[in-house]
Amino acid sequence: MFLVVFRNRKRADLDAGAYSADANRMEEMARAQPGFLSFKSYTADDGEVIALSEWADAEAARAWGSQPDHAVVQAKGRAEYYASYTLYTCDNPRTHRFESPDA
Repeated sequence: MFLVVFRNRKRADLDAGAYSADANRMEEMARAQPGFLSFKSYTADDGEVIALSEWADAEAARAWGSQPDHAVVQAKGRAEYYASYTLYTCDNPRTHRFESPDA
């Protein structure tokens, strides 16, 4: 598994409707990409967002990162949507799991 963590803060002058439309389209496209496993996004009380995507391997994640329509929206994100972001990647992260028998 290859993990991608996208930590970001949106711009104060963000066009929320345009951002939402682009984000929804990108998620739909990512889910259709070979090697896609999962995506979740969390927003903190202070507005910071953590988006987690899991891919079968690094090649699948890189292919998504360079997909032409995604690349266009990435540039738009830098120009119009994000005040800042950090992208973290990890191949074969060490994983610990727990599930309560009562769950």
